Amino acid sequence: MTFVETLEPQALWSHFDRILTIPRGSGNEAGLREHIIGIAETNGLEYQVDGMGNLVVRKPGSAGYESAPTVVLQNHMDMVNEKNSDVEHDFDKDPIKPERNGDYLTAQGTTLGSDNGIGVAAALAVLEAKDLVHGPIEALFTVDEETGLTGAAGLDASMISGRTLLNLDSEEEGILYVGCAGGGDSAITVNLRKTGTPPESAALEVKLRGLKGGHSGCDIHLQRGNAIKLLVRAIHTCVQNGMRINLASLHGGSAHNAIPREAFATVVVAAADLDSFKAECEKVVGVIHDEFRPAEPDMNAETQVVDAATEMWDDGTTATVLGLITALPHGTMAMSYDIPDLVETSTNLATVSAKDGALDILLSSRSSVESALAALRLRIRATAELVGAKVVEGDSYPGWKPNLESPLLKIVQAIHKKELGSDPEIKAIHAGLECGIIGEKLDGMDMISMGPQIEFPHSPDERVKIDTVSSFYQLLSAVLEDLAKGA
Repeated sequence: MTFVETLEPQALWSHFDRILTIPRGSGNEAGLREHIIGIAETNGLEYQVDGMGNLVVRKPGSAGYESAPTVVLQNHMDMVNEKNSDVEHDFDKDPIKPERNGDYLTAQGTTLGSDNGIGVAAALAVLEAKDLVHGPIEALFTVDEETGLTGAAGLDASMISGRTLLNLDSEEEGILYVGCAGGGDSAITVNLRKTGTPPESAALEVKLRGLKGGHSGCDIHLQRGNAIKLLVRAIHTCVQNGMRINLASLHGGSAHNAIPREAFATVVVAAADLDSFKAECEKVVGVIHDEFRPAEPDMNAETQVVDAATEMWDDGTTATVLGLITALPHGTMAMSYDIPDLVETSTNLATVSAKDGALDILLSSRSSVESALAALRLRIRATAELVGAKVVEGDSYPGWKPNLESPLLKIVQAIHKKELGSDPEIKAIHAGLECGIIGEKLDGMDMISMGPQIEFPHSPDERVKIDTVSSFYQLLSAVLEDLAKGA
């Protein structure tokens, strides 16, 4: 245990402190699921696991409120595993190392997992609480949210009886979310034609690091740099300026919903051109950094001579890869006409990696307008197919259409004013929440999403504002009591 368990409210933070020690990257939620089951068994609570690995824990209503309507508390168990390249950390076995930085809790060079670990901890605190007033609770913990909401998509809906749902996975204090974007991934494969390196050649690794990255839904509007796009831009510009190079490797990014912070390429040049290429590359990167400096002050590039490669991508393949990645879209594509300051449509050029004679490129697209999402994915497909690449589109997931007449929304608005002294903002979010999928599976579900202040999720800069966790839990407790008493 760490200092985290001493924070207030201890009922919540003690659970999060334990969660920090449990590996729970997407697809590896078994440890946390067993931990939650252990808590259920210790407290004599019923639980059920479906074929996807989603878990529901049921708690009866408190004395006198056993017959109140059931409330679903919904969270996801997985987190995004992101770390800085110079940090030694094995997400499959090492605990997250928390540290306090003023008013915030963060981690040492890795993601913190407050997305959605704080929500999970809040639900566990409710399940163990003896002093809260509430109706029957169904605490739903889903798997694999971060890689495409597949846990929610495969949810056995028969496990859920409640039709009032509090999603505890949003990340802005004082805001209630009532809608979210839908989305879908596009996987592009480029066959790599290789050739031997010529005599008197040299190989260099070009590294672009120090970018901020962030959540591809929540942070896409901040216009941060995409390390993959910028690295390819720098190399491509060198080629356009007369440098002759061949790629030998290219990789960057780590998750479909994280803006790439780092990218790496190995290039082969004539030994006589080594110094000229390094100078040209540094010049081009300097120009790019000046362009992005307000958003990316710590961006840095490094060129390093490496052992001579025996193979490189041929001229045509190098040109195809540079041209394709240059042409593929990234960033905000359109803003909403209906909701001020809401990103309507975006895409994240998320990862690129070479393996088994092919280059794999993954893009994750989002939109609150279904036709706009389809058009963007068509654009991505058309761009890739122009160079003969193969495109496989993953299943899309639905958005969550706002219902401003929601009875639950009106209740939570009033309680927010009463408990916290301010009127909450009502918004839709560009990120994907599981509410859209769950609402599609369970007719008549009334839903809102709320949470504490969590900043820069999906990056090692992730942090949670400590005092907002107390306000969040206070609001949650009061909402549960009002829903029970108002029945």
